[in-house]
Amino acid sequence: MDEAQPKAQAAPAPKKKGGLLKKILLVVVLLVAAGGGGAWWMLRAESPKAEPGPETRGLVPFEPFLVNLTGSGGAQFLKVNLQLVVESAHVATEIEETPVMLMQVRSAILELLTEQTAPTLVTQEGKQALKNAIKERAKAHLHGREVLDVLFAEFVVQF
Repeated sequence: MDEAQPKAQAAPAPKKKGGLLKKILLVVVLLVAAGGGGAWWMLRAESPKAEPGPETRGLVPFEPFLVNLTGSGGAQFLKVNLQLVVESAHVATEIEETPVMLMQVRSAILELLTEQTAPTLVTQEGKQALKNAIKERAKAHLHGREVLDVLFAEFVVQF
């Protein structure tokens, strides 16, 4: 009997560490999942908004322009009817309801048109360059408002 007791004392039952390890692993997995979900939610909220479509943009119309072209001696002219595309209908209304701003833009466009030549305007590149120049000239008088595009409704070059 003396020998049986030391054996019982020498081999105590080991404690199970697997249960504690499983709990720690579960907590870590839950923290990682919660952190990933939180990061996804915050990044999704901060992602840039899609550019507004054409249905939300505004148009600023102008009366038709009729100008003599440079170097023509009055024999060549341009008749153009155009509209400026701005970021919203609200901005378009603001511009239209501010007569001084509207006339400043019209005057700047008129001055630009009189600087053009007929051979340049009849090419696609010439028309595109004119659109870009109109956007820049108009922007200078719109107090921070952007001109997104210039639309020609009528474009006649008389030689």
